[in-house]
Amino acid sequence: MQFSKLEGLGNDFVVIAGQEPEERDLARLAQRVCNRHFGVGADGLILFQRFLPPVQADLRMRIFNADGSEAELSGNGLRCLGAHLIHFGLHNDLCLRIETGAGLKQLHLVHQAPPEYVFEVEMGAPILERRCIPLNLLPDDAPLVGCKLTVGENSHRITITSMGNPHCSLFVHDFETIDWEAIGSQLEVHSAFPNRTNVEFIRVASRSEIEVRFWERGVGRTNASGTGSCAAAVAAVLNGYTGRRVRVRTLGGDLEVAWRDDNSLFLKGPARFICCGEYDDS
Repeated sequence: MQFSKLEGLGNDFVVIAGQEPEERDLARLAQRVCNRHFGVGADGLILFQRFLPPVQADLRMRIFNADGSEAELSGNGLRCLGAHLIHFGLHNDLCLRIETGAGLKQLHLVHQAPPEYVFEVEMGAPILERRCIPLNLLPDDAPLVGCKLTVGENSHRITITSMGNPHCSLFVHDFETIDWEAIGSQLEVHSAFPNRTNVEFIRVASRSEIEVRFWERGVGRTNASGTGSCAAAVAAVLNGYTGRRVRVRTLGGDLEVAWRDDNSLFLKGPARFICCGEYDDS
């Protein structure tokens, strides 16, 4: 099975093209491929399949986390898939339309210096209605901005959003005095989130810049997250900490998020081709 490996600010993916294996095999395939000791090693596995006209999208993308669970969307994964296609000459237009589990997304190539490619991604509008996230949060009219959630013996003020996948954002003064990985692992599986959740820890640096740490559903700690950066930026705006254009500083580098007046989110950042090879799944 031919594969390529790419990364978006240290958030890495294995990309596989062609016909999908049997449905029951996808979780196992993701677990084996993403294993960093016995497989290729990655945060996620991306499978894609081309569409023929007149379908609106150029191709369909499915993404599986390292634990085998399927995710609706990945902002970094979208850019990595776009970089894979351009790197191998499989797509030549500056615009690429990809059907995801969270709907149709468009990528625009803004710069290329192989093996690195920079895209701006139209991520769509953030989901701010509790019935669409979904949630098991009491009381039913509890606010999603600055709501109080109890985890063990502690409570946290969180902001809940969705980018097509669920997100829980917390604001912190620094990352050294809290065990954000332990808190993230607890919040991921909290009963308030029936489909589990991604978690962002946000330090506000200025009205136009935030620093974020990510605990991703089905993966754990990651160097960066595209949908997580969008969720963090939206949370910062909703809580009045920043404007609608924000630079997001991650452990892997910077992303730019713009929440435009038409309610659409745009995510800009790089993706880099690492290698390609053949994986034996026998």
